[in-house]
Amino acid sequence: MADDIGSLDPRVRRFVMPTRVVWTQGEVDGVERLLAPDESECVMQAEASLLLDFGRELHGGVRLTSPQAPKRPPARVRIRFGESASEAMGEPNNDHTIHDGEALVPWFGHTEVGNTGFRFVRIDLIDADTPLVLSAVQAVFLFRDVEAIGSFECSDPLLNRIWQVGATTVHLCMQDLVWDGIKRDRLPWIGDLHPEAMVISTVFGHHPIVPATLDTVRGRTPLPAWMNGISSYSLWWILIQRDWYRAHGDRAYLAEQRDYLVPLLAQVEAQVADDGCEHLEGHRFLEWPTSTDPTAIDAGLQALVVLALRAGAELCRVLDDAHAAEQAEAVAARAAAYRRAPTASKQANALTVLAGMADAADTNRQVLACDPHRGLSTFYGYYVLQARALAGDHAGCLDLLRAYWGGMLAMGATTFWEGFDIDWMPGSAPITDLVPPGMRDIHADFGDFCYEGLRHSLCHGWAAGPTAWLTEHVLGLAPAAPGYARLHVSPHLGDLDYARGTLPTPHGVVTVSHERRRDDVVTRVEAPDGVEIVGPAMR
Repeated sequence: MADDIGSLDPRVRRFVMPTRVVWTQGEVDGVERLLAPDESECVMQAEASLLLDFGRELHGGVRLTSPQAPKRPPARVRIRFGESASEAMGEPNNDHTIHDGEALVPWFGHTEVGNTGFRFVRIDLIDADTPLVLSAVQAVFLFRDVEAIGSFECSDPLLNRIWQVGATTVHLCMQDLVWDGIKRDRLPWIGDLHPEAMVISTVFGHHPIVPATLDTVRGRTPLPAWMNGISSYSLWWILIQRDWYRAHGDRAYLAEQRDYLVPLLAQVEAQVADDGCEHLEGHRFLEWPTSTDPTAIDAGLQALVVLALRAGAELCRVLDDAHAAEQAEAVAARAAAYRRAPTASKQANALTVLAGMADAADTNRQVLACDPHRGLSTFYGYYVLQARALAGDHAGCLDLLRAYWGGMLAMGATTFWEGFDIDWMPGSAPITDLVPPGMRDIHADFGDFCYEGLRHSLCHGWAAGPTAWLTEHVLGLAPAAPGYARLHVSPHLGDLDYARGTLPTPHGVVTVSHERRRDDVVTRVEAPDGVEIVGPAMR
């Protein structure tokens, strides 16, 4: 009978025990019992409070279970969720999800509260005269139960953690669609989706959540509107479609995009002047840290137009639309020849390199590798890594990963953040700790633009690009033909002794290992039928 009612949620639930009692206040008896799997009782009285740590970022809510006891009224509690200890101890922002609210706990039963991203939960007993007896406080973890097929391991444990944390970050954002963040921005933003789609391909392979997300936003954006109201995000839609096709070779899905793709390309082409200068209408935006720098926006959008038109032309040739392909290629060539005013932005310079509009080695030396750990963003850091790899600076990229993304891990992160600056670190307490007097709060005291203070999301899929980058550049695995009919293998170990891992393809799983032996690297590849191995490592 239930099969006739509603639709199934594609996610599953799992109960997670807390790993640590961070803090208590007032009369709390037996709080350590909440860490045990059996139903031992913890009793809170007289406006007592406690703070629990569940050990890692989760998506979902919390379930409070009270045992059988003498009949009494329900206990009224205040529950605060936090991605950091300080958020749960502070005044969490309730913009996108309720992080701070009241609930009633029955005298014999359980209650569930919350639907958000969190690691910490604070419980305050509001009633002075009604005790709260708890036999369990469990996180209700809500997630997609998908198998991680891709893997990465190398001789540096920190890089291994970075790869895994990026995979975890995106996995948590795979909810009904691919969200930008699980606490805030719980919806698809197409520009931000590009790194997430690359990570999903790398870790989970061809998962239908990516096409569903792309199609949902397309369906909500009739032309001539721009996706998410941002002109560059429609450009990113084209780039995601191209990269998804390269990875999975799904021509049938691509053909479904023709009636939107071709008019969108024409719309973009119409906004490139005869001299090649783009004049995109709508909200001109790359990402938040460059949003107040007109030179960065202009240079970045110029490069994105070139990248998107070339990607669109590639797709039109697959779809046998030679006219649309030639038109897009011609306008892309005109736009690539136009030079914007110079900018110091690493993000814009990275896009210019990727578009072939600037020399990779020169730009790396003069801009990207200068004070390399500053002037970055968690979103566009992925494209800085890509541009530096194009310049052959793989060693510099590994150092950047360790310092920047590793910096978040050093501050207690189990998922990557919406924004980060290494200058936040000195004198700041990690997100796992209560902030001692005289120290700064890395969550509440920092952030900018839409992510000031506790509004800052600490699980944001756009920050996970290093997972895809490590597989592509250290393992050296990239599609040389759609759907990995040909697999290009070109490892770059930098200072690593070895690297090995797996990659999902439509034909099956590829397994690769690289081992440094004196001045040489020995590579072994196991590939399924239908995958031809090419590249320098196979010479």
